[in-house]
Amino acid sequence: MTGTALASPSVACAVDKEAPVLRERGQREVFCGLTGIIWLHRKIQDAFFLVVGSRTCAHLIQSAAGVMIFAEPRFATAIMGEKDLAGLTDANEELDRAVEKLLARRPDIKLLFLVGSCPSEVIKLDLSRAAERLSATHAPDVRVLNYSGSGIETTFTQGEDACLAAMVPTFPAEPADSEKSLMVVGTLPDVVEDQFRRLFDELGIESMQFLPPRHSTEPPTVGKNTRFLLAQPFLAETARALEERGAERIAAPFPFGAEGTTSWLRAAANEWQVSRERFAAVTETKRRRAELSLERYRDRLNGQRIFFFPDSQLEIPMARFLSRELGMELIEVGTPYLHRHHLADELSMLPETVVLSEGQDVERQLDRCRSAKPDLVVCGLGLANPLETEGLATKWSIELLFTPTHGYEQAGDLAELFARPLRRREKLRV
Repeated sequence: MTGTALASPSVACAVDKEAPVLRERGQREVFCGLTGIIWLHRKIQDAFFLVVGSRTCAHLIQSAAGVMIFAEPRFATAIMGEKDLAGLTDANEELDRAVEKLLARRPDIKLLFLVGSCPSEVIKLDLSRAAERLSATHAPDVRVLNYSGSGIETTFTQGEDACLAAMVPTFPAEPADSEKSLMVVGTLPDVVEDQFRRLFDELGIESMQFLPPRHSTEPPTVGKNTRFLLAQPFLAETARALEERGAERIAAPFPFGAEGTTSWLRAAANEWQVSRERFAAVTETKRRRAELSLERYRDRLNGQRIFFFPDSQLEIPMARFLSRELGMELIEVGTPYLHRHHLADELSMLPETVVLSEGQDVERQLDRCRSAKPDLVVCGLGLANPLETEGLATKWSIELLFTPTHGYEQAGDLAELFARPLRRREKLRV
């Protein structure tokens, strides 16, 4: 498993990592962090997410998840009622009663998250203390953690970041005599996780873990011999929490498209000193198959102009993928937060002409978008319909989270997400 480390791919045109960024602080249009529950509850199979909030919170989660009436999801909302709002009841006693009832009904729950929301009455509650109290009451059968999904504090993908960061301090320390291990950080569909596990195994990286785990009773271990790869670009707090436990991040682009996936795998291979020959033997056929899957979309997307509104924090990796692998022209790439350290490799692969923006002043960004008249706009649901009525084709950024998009096998599916609204626009013109 040893050999010459692999060189990073050369980049012909690149954004300087200190390039100026248009920073905007104004009115925002974004989902709240509660939305992350939709994919998190499917991943951690023995966890339950109890939102402490209003009826609006309940309606958001239920409508966004699209749960069928006969399904039994692993999330719910403890709704603040009129008596709670009027201060006629003890909110902590009511919460304890709701948790007791929930756990009696669902004995399969091993990890319970109390998720804070944005109503002022919820903000006043000390959910961290409530989690400690409930965890002590229901131990050892159930562990109770808390995090905030409030839209005041988070964009919708930061809900996952807050959730995973809350889990990290509870993970056991790695054994003192443990070998170097790899942790892949970020929620992935099971099928994608299995694909990556096979790839790393073929590369000879056998000691590996995923965060979040599929079962909370099988947590990953963390320590100074842990090396981690971020699978999602919005996990700044989770990365910080892991580094505080002694883990080290492997710098890499994100595994979107053939190029991004190859570079991501190569970063881990370099860390484990995998030989060039072995790396090529494992990845070459899969990379070519991914590139072939992109061919059918290149003619449609090549030269098309695209504008990204800030929403998911996936904007920069997606812009790199669309620009370099499908030939799309980037007008503006907006992101809610720009973490230059985590995105350094991605930024180095963007064209010099791209406009980067951080934060949001939605009216100004709408003016720039209308003036540019892009062929495709990537934005949140709240902006999509109004822009469609103005004649612009849009792609909902939330679909990039709901759809398997990572890795070689999903490269064509990822391209399809951007090609589909352009095809729809052409049909409507006819």
